[in-house]
Amino acid sequence: MKAKRLDALPADIRRSLVETRRARSWTQVELGRRVGLPQVHISAIENGKVVPRFDTLLDLVRVLGYDLLLVRRHVVPAVQALIRDYDRPDATRDPDEGERPLYATNDETEDAP
Repeated sequence: MKAKRLDALPADIRRSLVETRRARSWTQVELGRRVGLPQVHISAIENGKVVPRFDTLLDLVRVLGYDLLLVRRHVVPAVQALIRDYDRPDATRDPDEGERPLYATNDETEDAP
């Protein structure tokens, strides 16, 4: 069975790259300078016209302060929940809510069996 190659990076990854670059107030030229790529190549990656090689993608995410991780699919929801909780500002947390187990879903309560 031959693996299907990507036509473009998934839209959510491309969107995250753009948002993170902009949050740092970097232009495509600046990002390209930091990873050794021309601006036109950064633009093509962000627009989905070019799928970067793995090492290029790794360079891009690392220079933006992230990393790539290999995670088993069945634990992806738990990892995403951890990221959501980490990214959520403390000011929006309800102090009366208390702590809940990392494995709890939004529908679960402490009283549930």
